[in-house]
Amino acid sequence: MKTNRFAAIAATGALALGLAACTSSPAPAGNNDAAAASSGGAASKVECNVGISMPTRSLERWINDGEGLQKKLKDDGCKVDLQYADNKTDQQISQIQNQISGGAKILVVAAIDGESLGPVLDQAKKQGDTVIAYDRLINGTDSVDYYATFDNYKVGQLQGQFIEKQLDLSKTDKTFNLEPFAGSPDDNNAKFFFSGAWDVLKPYVDKGTLKVPSGKAPKSDDDWASIGIQGWASDKAQAEMDNRLSSFYSGSNKVNVVLSPNDSLAVGIEASLKSAGYKPSADYPIITGQDADKANVKAILDGTQSMTVWKDTRALGDRVHEMIKSLVAGTEVEVNDTKTYNNGKKVVPSYLLEPEVITKDEVKSKLIDSGFVKAGDVGL
Repeated sequence: MKTNRFAAIAATGALALGLAACTSSPAPAGNNDAAAASSGGAASKVECNVGISMPTRSLERWINDGEGLQKKLKDDGCKVDLQYADNKTDQQISQIQNQISGGAKILVVAAIDGESLGPVLDQAKKQGDTVIAYDRLINGTDSVDYYATFDNYKVGQLQGQFIEKQLDLSKTDKTFNLEPFAGSPDDNNAKFFFSGAWDVLKPYVDKGTLKVPSGKAPKSDDDWASIGIQGWASDKAQAEMDNRLSSFYSGSNKVNVVLSPNDSLAVGIEASLKSAGYKPSADYPIITGQDADKANVKAILDGTQSMTVWKDTRALGDRVHEMIKSLVAGTEVEVNDTKTYNNGKKVVPSYLLEPEVITKDEVKSKLIDSGFVKAGDVGL
């Protein structure tokens, strides 16, 4: 019979969690004042019956996230129901309702639409469930207890700073053609990604160092959704880039840089550029990304993508696992940010993890040597 490790955790109580806190990841820059903050601590032990709701299997990162967390919890003897919702909000709501009625005591939810889950989570709260928003903030409800994610503003900031450095924008007298993209308008994280990058790049757009021939340059961070790609869909990004290239570029007028907030959009953008005759060379556009998907890591090695921002989702799964262990033991849930993420109803106690830039030179040392990807999967 499988031993339930949570029985031991409950028995050792505060001592075990105190030791865990001593070895936890440091707070991101700007949040050190909240490094040991919490929502006030758990009042009592919770049964380890967990519903995990992931948005889709169409992106490999969500498969890895869901299955990775499920394995950790099952190894601990928990009851786990993992569901994928095919990027359909109604389906996600129905799945969460089934998890609630099936007796889940803890819900881990990566929302498809961060604005639509309030009513179903309110049902969960009436049942006494604890809700952890996973990587995407859930807005407009008091029924979210915790949020675990990466520093999403910094993700965009790293992309913007990479472009700034590669083009030497602070010193150059040259001008460059930029085409910016933003993520899905229904994903709360997308606005943070764009804001982080646009706060770096917009001064150069205003100055004229960066020109946007398509005119798709939001006037402020708040206008990001005007260039958002619904569902983070590669084919929609490709169609949008096709339109921009055919409408605004001809002859010697070429794209020099594309702000792509994640890897799935980069796939579509790169396919569009290839169709238009762009080939890897010294003049090939700078293209950003995020997630370190296998196809994009290969593209980085092949020279058709410049970088990706790596969010080691294994660490995110580990952090949520620790949150659940604390809830089950009836001890304080560790967070390191109690100021940033206001969902319109409350500031949700959060734990932020650090992202980092991956270029061709870091693929082996950071991604392959850490086991995040296999060498054979990216052509090495």
